[in-house]
Amino acid sequence: MTRTEIATRAKDLLISGLRLEISPEDIVDADPIFGAGLGLDSIDALEFVVLIEENFGVSIPDENVAKQALASIDALADFVESERRRQNPS
Repeated sequence: MTRTEIATRAKDLLISGLRLEISPEDIVDADPIFGAGLGLDSIDALEFVVLIEENFGVSIPDENVAKQALASIDALADFVESERRRQNPS
């Protein structure tokens, strides 16, 4: 899965999983996902973490990792790509 495919899938998960009434094109990859970004809260963050872990096979073990990984769609795609490389170095 390419970085672009990861970002696209993450947007789809965000919209469908959190039942947002926006389209993927409304989400700017570099913009914050939470807080001032899409206006999502900590409950949304927990739900999104579960969706990411289940769909991408990665672990977001704590709040510090989550803050970095979920800073934006760009950050999330980088995180997933990095974790997958770490898990499967071949």
